[in-house]
Amino acid sequence: MAAESPVIERVRRFTGWYIFAAVLFIVLGLAAIIEPGTAAVGVVLLLGWLLILGAVAHLLATFKGGDTRRVLFQLFSAIVFALGGVYLLTHQLLAIGALTALLAAVILVAGVFDIITYFRLGREHPSGWILLNGIVAVVLAGLLWYQWPSSTAWAIGTLVGVNLLMTGTTRLIFGLAGRRLIKPATT
Repeated sequence: MAAESPVIERVRRFTGWYIFAAVLFIVLGLAAIIEPGTAAVGVVLLLGWLLILGAVAHLLATFKGGDTRRVLFQLFSAIVFALGGVYLLTHQLLAIGALTALLAAVILVAGVFDIITYFRLGREHPSGWILLNGIVAVVLAGLLWYQWPSSTAWAIGTLVGVNLLMTGTTRLIFGLAGRRLIKPATT
């Protein structure tokens, strides 16, 4: 058996990681759907800590020097990021409500972009899954806005879960399609 070309090997390795990430998205999506309250708190905590890390990064950037405006901007950014992170970590239930409204907007935009991507891809075989993912995202965003603010108790966990599940499924199909495309080149 002849050795595979470096390109085929890289594509195989890339699609392997792509499929692994897709399966991880599916597992995380199912976990979030099963425990939406826990997932919502997890999202808020993750975002809070990411903001704190962003504050540290901005604070460190103030020591790089530069003109006064740059240093003041970095310092102000560090303070805003730190306040936002601390607020999310200490007021989780209020943060869940605000994030629910923001999440609806983000899911809506992601869904619209997936629908646009479908029309840009033409009628390629797995592109129908991108269209389905986009339609599901738009419908979920609409449901969320329709029931907000009463939807905050379940919304973030469930919607993030469904979105992760659909995204994982879509990416899994694309990864497997990529594997099928390189199969003739390896035989």
